[in-house]
Amino acid sequence: MKILVLCTGNSCRSQMAEGFLKSFDPRLEVFSAGTKPAERINPFAVRVMKEVGIDISEQFPKDVERFLNEEFDYVITVCDNAKETCPVFTGRVKNRLHIGFEDPAEAVGEEEEVLPVYRRVRDQIGEAFRKLYDEVLRNN
Repeated sequence: MKILVLCTGNSCRSQMAEGFLKSFDPRLEVFSAGTKPAERINPFAVRVMKEVGIDISEQFPKDVERFLNEEFDYVITVCDNAKETCPVFTGRVKNRLHIGFEDPAEAVGEEEEVLPVYRRVRDQIGEAFRKLYDEVLRNN
């Protein structure tokens, strides 16, 4: 099964979702990308994922353009902007889903104020993608 998780910057939410899916089932071919990719992965995303035993430190933002000709079983958007600006894939996409989450990168304040936001969004992503895996992906 080949899955692309899409957001705007591909620095946080989609990277976390990619990490979770890969941790659920190493047989899944999981990629993430952004419509306007950031220069680097968000360090707070790396940190809070490490807290739950998932290392995404080697992942990096990628432009969705590089995937447009590929076939996917699922293209999943995790932010409203990516849903609205999702490009047309010339490769076959069997299923498109939108599972939206707030952007923790918009949290402001000191580290001790920002980290709980990242943890909450991480947990929401983990729960939503675990449910998707258990109810849909595992048996396909």
